[in-house]
Formats: sequence, structure tokens, C-alpha cells
Amino acid sequence: MILARSKGHPCYPRAVLTVVGFAPGRRTRQLLARLAGIVVFLGLASGCQGGHNFFTQLAESHRLAAELRIQFNQAADASNRAVMADTDETSTAFARDADKALQIIDTDVEKLVPLLHSLSLSKEIQVLEDFGKHFAQYRELDRTILTLAVENTNLKAQDLAFGPAREAADNFRNSFGPVAQRVPPKDRCRIEGLIAKSMLAVREIQILYGPHIAEPNDAAMTNMEQEMAHLDANARSAVASLTAMVPRDVRPALSIALSALDRFKDLSRQIVALSRRNTNVRSLKLSLQTKPPLSAACNESLRALQDLLTKEDIKATR
Repeated sequence: MILARSKGHPCYPRAVLTVVGFAPGRRTRQLLARLAGIVVFLGLASGCQGGHNFFTQLAESHRLAAELRIQFNQAADASNRAVMADTDETSTAFARDADKALQIIDTDVEKLVPLLHSLSLSKEIQVLEDFGKHFAQYRELDRTILTLAVENTNLKAQDLAFGPAREAADNFRNSFGPVAQRVPPKDRCRIEGLIAKSMLAVREIQILYGPHIAEPNDAAMTNMEQEMAHLDANARSAVASLTAMVPRDVRPALSIALSALDRFKDLSRQIVALSRRNTNVRSLKLSLQTKPPLSAACNESLRALQDLLTKEDIKATR
């Protein structure tokens, strides 16, 4: 055989040469030792590189999972602040913050999914998928909440009630000043009674603004609107009776009073229309009653993901 005639052949390992009955010389043994060292080095280098990639990917998965939980809670907090904000500007600003955090969550999930697949972490993948399902429901609900919140129709109704509507009611009251002073003494008592009746009706309408703005029930709002209409009719009836009683030169003051009452009625319609949309009441109800279970489910999935990744850390470092 060729092997038998090639004593100390440098191309064959010592074990092979020994099998066929040959023992390699000193130079051959040195070469084989070098080759063996190279093989061992390459094996170790390959193993270290693979281990380095594993730990790097695992660490990045940990970071993204933590980032997801932080961003989710920041999004939920910003959404709640948008609901509770008392101006359009602040509500819109918080809504933008919430949307920004939700976009970061999307980006982090896109990065985390391939990492978990690369690490073959099936449990973690399943938990992340569970989070995705809960998060989709949460996001749809949160979009509804924020759309309602930034409209601020209840707050706008409140601003009208305590601003322009109150001013119109005060103008209505003030327009009666000249009337009471310029009527005959014999009619003054009755005229003052009619003025008081008309003013009382307007003030009672103002009192109903608050309950109407806060009321979530449509039927209850309808009842209050019917009462407002009845009170407005009483005020107008009193002004009409006054017009028939006062001297002709006093009637221009009553025309001013009627104009103020018309302005008040128009503002009342605006207040009712805004209050009917109930965007603040509805967004608050969704935030307090519907959103918490979804938020809890998302948080629980993210917490479970972090726990599983921590266990992977412990197993990898043993």
C-alpha cells in the first residue's frame, strides 16, 4: 500500500499512520500539533462567536421588551391626560404624545419579532402574539377615546354657559332698569312681578345647563330641554305682558330685553347641541370603565415576556 511505503507522510494524521503500522517522525509530530491547535482555535472561535451573538440578541430582546412596557404605559398615561385636559390645546398635545408612544410600540414589536424567532424562543413568541391581540383592541378603543377627547364638546358647552350665555342673561336683567323706574306707581307692583317672573325663568334655564352638560343619558337630557323650552316660553310671555302694560315711550327698553332674550336662547341651543354630543363624558366613561381591563391585559403580557426572557438569561449563564 502507498501508506505503508510512505513512512512519516506529513499529509496523514498520526492516528491513521499508526493504524497502518507507522510512527511519524519529529517534524511530522510538530506539524500535526500545529494543525490540531489550529482546529481547536477555529472551533473555539466559532463557539465564542455563536455565544456572543446569542447573548447580544437576548440582551436586545430584553431591552425591547422593557421599552415596550415603558412606551405602553406612557401612551396610556398621555391618553388619560388628554381626556382630563381642560383646553383643546392641552388635550390635542397629550393625544399627540399618546400617538407617538403607540408608533414606537409598533416599531419595537417589528424589531423584537425576528429576534425571538432567531433565538427560537417559542414561549416568548406566543406571549408577544398575545400582547399583539390585546394591543390591537386597546389601540382601536384608544383611537375612539382620543377622537372624542379632543373635541371637548362638554367643555365648550360649559365655556358658553359661564361666558356668553351668562352675559346675555345679565343683559336681559339690566334692560329692565328703565322700565321699573318709568311706569305709573299704580302698575309698578304688577310690572315688577312680571319682570321677576321673566328673570326667574332665565336663571332657571342657566341652572339647568350644569346638569345637562354632565348628564350621559339622552332621555334625561330631553326632559331638561323640554323644561328649558317651557321656561323660555314663560319669560317671553312675561315680556309680552309688560309690553302691553307699559307706556309707549318705555317699550324700546323692552325691545332691548327681547333681543337679549333671543341672544340667550340662541346660546342655549348651542350649549344643548354641544352637550348632546357628550364627547368628554363619553371619553371619560370609556377611559374609566372599558379601557382598564385592556390596559391590564397588555401590561400582563409584557410582564410575562420580561419574566420569560429573564429565565433565558439565567439558563444561558449557568
